[in-house]
Amino acid sequence: MIRYYSTRDPHKNPVRFEEALLKGLAPDGGLYVPDQIPRLEPALWQQARSIADVGVAVLGAWLKDEMPLADLEPILREALNFPCPLVKLSDDLYVLELFHGPTLSFKDFGARTMARLMQYFLRKRGERRIILVATSGDTGSAVADGFAGQDNIEVVLLYPKGKVSAVQERQLITRRPGVRSFAVEGSFDDCQRMVKEAFVDPELAHLPLSSANSINIGRLLPQALYYLWAARQLPAERVNFCVPSGNLGNLMGGVLAAWMGQPVHKFIAAHNANHFFPDFLQGKAEAYGFHPTIATLSNAMDVGSPSNFERLYTLLGAEKLRAWVWGTTVSNEATLSRMKQTYDAYGYIACPHTAVGLEAQARYREATGDPTPLVSLACAHPAKFPDAVSQALGQEPPTEEALQILYSRPTQVETIGPTLAALKAHLL
Repeated sequence: MIRYYSTRDPHKNPVRFEEALLKGLAPDGGLYVPDQIPRLEPALWQQARSIADVGVAVLGAWLKDEMPLADLEPILREALNFPCPLVKLSDDLYVLELFHGPTLSFKDFGARTMARLMQYFLRKRGERRIILVATSGDTGSAVADGFAGQDNIEVVLLYPKGKVSAVQERQLITRRPGVRSFAVEGSFDDCQRMVKEAFVDPELAHLPLSSANSINIGRLLPQALYYLWAARQLPAERVNFCVPSGNLGNLMGGVLAAWMGQPVHKFIAAHNANHFFPDFLQGKAEAYGFHPTIATLSNAMDVGSPSNFERLYTLLGAEKLRAWVWGTTVSNEATLSRMKQTYDAYGYIACPHTAVGLEAQARYREATGDPTPLVSLACAHPAKFPDAVSQALGQEPPTEEALQILYSRPTQVETIGPTLAALKAHLL
């Protein structure tokens, strides 16, 4: 049976997936990691006809001792009920579109699956949870949409005021049953710190708090699935993945997929001006040598102190990380330039986050000459970033019905200061 232990527990006292999922953060403030990674036969995902099929086969193996497959399968088919196409740009470059879920972001994969798994275990236990979520853009709307209306679950959402796009903010503050939204007068790092402090604050110990950020292992397992689904569609056995990166949860999902059995030659960690992880990979920064968040066009990746570095560092260590992952930082100017180059070359409109990845993969090719086929993750729909698209291409992105509907719905939001005390006043 797979168990999960805290990254900060030297004795590795394990808990079941159910407990790791519902707690979110370990009591000592660490992140839960698996004590083993099941090595699976590639046929499990090579025979799949949809990403939901991949989920049933792969997560069925992970959770077989926690819940019957007959209970897991309908959860996954409901959660992963949208397409995940692999778009060929050239003979050796592909884009995996992860933005066809209800909030037009890759976060829909993890949030929708996690919400339904939580609901399953909470119903069995007769318990409730308050989900605390810090977001720099897309996580919050995916969690709000995925968890809204779920019995026994309330969502408290924190985002940095004035530091998300207008479309993203509308998604965050649209009124949904069981969801409260707070605009924090600070950065994403302030929001993330407030969430972490709340989990270990004695005065909040009586509240049934949990998380839905990528600090929760329940968010990461579903994110491994689309790496396997992409590989299933490629003619080559071995592949490189370029991952637009912020909190490093997406990269952690890719590492899990590789450990399960998908041959990945290299990961490219594509960062915007928030440069800690590329600096670490290049030996320019010490482990945990974080820096304050820098605001950029690719705001969902504006993370100065990425939480999932702790997982990656615990499981891989510095030497393996630096050998397996190649990283670079991409400026706003280079992002806009890559958006235009991509459109001119392929007629493809990329959001600024996706463009950071496309710029990074081009730099990797130039630096290494590596001919391995490469899949670059497309994280969000360009319609969520009309200002950036217009600035880069001189035209508006295509409209999306899901976004149009938002503006006909009521909103609800409160502004608070960037302190735990401000958050506690509302939680209590």
